[in-house]
Amino acid sequence: MIHSLFLINSSGDIFLEKHWKSVVSRSVCDYFFEAQERATEPENVPPVIPTPHHYLISVLRHRIYFVAVIQSEVPPLFVIEFLHRVVDTFQDYFGVCTEAAIKDNVVVVYELLEEMLDNGFPLATESNILKELIKPPTILRTMVNTITGSTNVGEQLPTGQLSVVPWRRTGVKYTNNEAYFDVVEEIDAIIDKSGSTITAEIQGVIDACVKLTGMPDLTLSFMNPRLLDDVSFHPCVRFKRWEAERILSFIPPDGNFRLLSYHVSSQNLVAIPVYVKHNISFREGSSQGRFDLTLGPKQTMGKSVEAVLVSSQLPRGVLTANLNPSQGTYTFDPVTKMLTWDVGKINPQKLPSLKGTMSLQAGASKPDENPTINIQLKIQQMAISGLKVNRLDMYGEKYKPFKGIKYMTKAGKFQGDISPPSMWGLPLKHSIFSNCSRRPAWLRANCMHSIDSCLETRQKGPGCADTNMTPQDAARSLRLWGTANHPKG
Repeated sequence: MIHSLFLINSSGDIFLEKHWKSVVSRSVCDYFFEAQERATEPENVPPVIPTPHHYLISVLRHRIYFVAVIQSEVPPLFVIEFLHRVVDTFQDYFGVCTEAAIKDNVVVVYELLEEMLDNGFPLATESNILKELIKPPTILRTMVNTITGSTNVGEQLPTGQLSVVPWRRTGVKYTNNEAYFDVVEEIDAIIDKSGSTITAEIQGVIDACVKLTGMPDLTLSFMNPRLLDDVSFHPCVRFKRWEAERILSFIPPDGNFRLLSYHVSSQNLVAIPVYVKHNISFREGSSQGRFDLTLGPKQTMGKSVEAVLVSSQLPRGVLTANLNPSQGTYTFDPVTKMLTWDVGKINPQKLPSLKGTMSLQAGASKPDENPTINIQLKIQQMAISGLKVNRLDMYGEKYKPFKGIKYMTKAGKFQGDISPPSMWGLPLKHSIFSNCSRRPAWLRANCMHSIDSCLETRQKGPGCADTNMTPQDAARSLRLWGTANHPKG
């Protein structure tokens, strides 16, 4: 299935390659580099690139492209999911998945890739199994291996690999038995100039850290499970019970793992944690522009909005920005034209604002469109969707473990409204945007590509425009959903 794997850094250098069958020349990556040059942003490179003799399937994680070379027909999602498993495994072993970490542990990397694929087909991808096969690198183990000439590869077959629960090793023992669950939600939203919500959706995950002795059987129930849509489970979850009772029943892996990921659509009346009122205007025939921006908490259920960071890519004609923040500090880069305002924690009693003027270059014309306002934020101990864990029960073991649940909300693609580009003169089908938005972030680019084709060819066939949708709605939807970026990256 997978013949070769190439790791490419942000500079376009291939710093690691692995071949499972015949050796594939590095020249096959030239097709990837051509697509990379055509992409406006690093995350906009198409995940599937056809070549005369191969398919290149890639993901972007931690500023590294993981490019798999395929010579026969194969479901792209299968390969993409495996590539994400590779990244997660590297991160679990080395703490971070960076070019430096991979180069420092290159021997372990090749050992892991050799175990994860057998003749190009996935074999062992569970972290528990891999850690029994290949010991994670430590300073002491590295020194011992250097002196004795031994390796990290285990001498015995993992005990759990042939069991009915291959994701959990046998004989697990802990002095302190603990189970922690983190509910993390990212909100994608577009807000207009008055602070009203144009569209909003939520992408959420539940990450777990389970350190329990023996073979525990857990059940996790929610107070409002009907909120969840497009749910993706870890293999340990019993799907039939979820369908029947909306209860998660599972024998957990040992250590850290992602229990599930989910989506909450705009049909569920997604709450917006903050409102943004902004007015960025330029007068015709004047070298001055006005910048007014105000933030405030909204529907936070009494929780504090923290780590607020506002950024905006100002037009090229802007020379300087003379602004006055009521809270925090701001910076303006005259080269990149990037304005950044570090707000910090929002005080509901005194709303933060950023106001002032902008100067245009001599002879510069009035910008055609207003810049986008991008917002980052965090809210501790709150899931913006309203999802709450009801209870966690354990069966099969007699001890009582310590259990903990933590919630967090943060901004994904959270933007202020922009003026629509002039190119959106063609009515578009709203269902296309809806379908694209429901897909995982790293698959949206292919979905949006079909819309681009409709616009370029101005066709009205299947999948193209056959209902009325305003150009403004089209611009807003594409601005929110038009990039490919995995929620983990």
